[in-house]
Amino acid sequence: MLYDATVLGAGAAGLFCAGLLAQRGLRVLVVDHAPEAGRKILISGGGRANFTNLHTQPEHFLSANPNFAKSALARYTPQQFVALVERYGIAYHAKAPGQLFCDGSARQLVALLLAECAGAELRLRTEITSVERDGEGFTARTRTEGREAVVRSRNVVVATGGLSIPKLGATGLGYQVARQFGLGIEPTRAALVPFTFQPDDAARFQDLSGVALEAELSLSSPGNNRRSQPVRFRDKLLITHRGLSGPAVLQLSSYWQPGSAIALDLAPGREVTAPLLARAHRDLAGAREAWSAALPRRLAERLLELAPPGGWSNETLRAAEHSLHHWPLTPAGTEGYAKAEVTAGGVSTQDLHAHTLEARRVAGLYFIGEVVDVTGHLGGFNFQWAWASAAAAAGAIH
Repeated sequence: MLYDATVLGAGAAGLFCAGLLAQRGLRVLVVDHAPEAGRKILISGGGRANFTNLHTQPEHFLSANPNFAKSALARYTPQQFVALVERYGIAYHAKAPGQLFCDGSARQLVALLLAECAGAELRLRTEITSVERDGEGFTARTRTEGREAVVRSRNVVVATGGLSIPKLGATGLGYQVARQFGLGIEPTRAALVPFTFQPDDAARFQDLSGVALEAELSLSSPGNNRRSQPVRFRDKLLITHRGLSGPAVLQLSSYWQPGSAIALDLAPGREVTAPLLARAHRDLAGAREAWSAALPRRLAERLLELAPPGGWSNETLRAAEHSLHHWPLTPAGTEGYAKAEVTAGGVSTQDLHAHTLEARRVAGLYFIGEVVDVTGHLGGFNFQWAWASAAAAAGAIH
């Protein structure tokens, strides 16, 4: 049998693309080595799947080419996916402005995607051992529980995801296929991932594990994203026994490069020392009261131990204020792909058509979703890229 398209990967992008194709009457095969479809979807958003963000804009994405995602994102919008969710009667809510989650379970989203691609053939527990070009398109060799098979198709859509969360089966297959056909790969790294402490910082802070606060994190020299201005994120920060986590940290991690220092504003928008500056009598007890009014008490006391005001003059208190808003920290690293929500980098956008996600030099070969060098911020943006890139590819296959 000659399929119109073989989709490699039964995740968000792969299932959505397969559904769009099958609904047009095309013969579609979806192949995945996992035992069930949408495994990563099931754990996303705390099990409720943050399936889109209503405020999606191109600036919410990292890529060596920041303009690449514009075409696909403009042609398949969050509102279009929300309309699909509503058609299936899935109740949802906004946990934060623009961030939409299922009221029930992420399984509702997987069920929607499987229903949408009911006309496609789905082969799970099936490993792709090779993909080759032939006269009519492509030949893929597969292995299912020891049984080998040959699949022929006019088009191949690579939706294999990245390297994040290997315990769910993440592999580098998509990058291997890209290299095999001569496409470039932007260096990959763990993104949306917690930071780990240097030994000295671990000794200072790891016993504060569980302390959470709102903070603003900044990076003055963001890695290879070709931005000149500092990157800043203000959101929740969580101290763990190994380092720092929470939304603000996950956001900044996508831009961070090993060895780079970050700055923490531990009390954004607040003047911690104002109560002391307003009084004539100033002492450590008053400082504890002022620090604890702006910060969690355990953290406030630790910071006063580590960096007490060098006196009680206006000048030394202003210096202490400055340090609270520019606390320097150089992470030892990150928790890596094991804890990363996504993989940054990937198949080079220079080698793909922005309108269709088709390889420029290999007709009929498409790359969509996380495997591409387009990485969204936290908050539903990566799901929206999955939907938009899948729709772009599906629209080009006939």
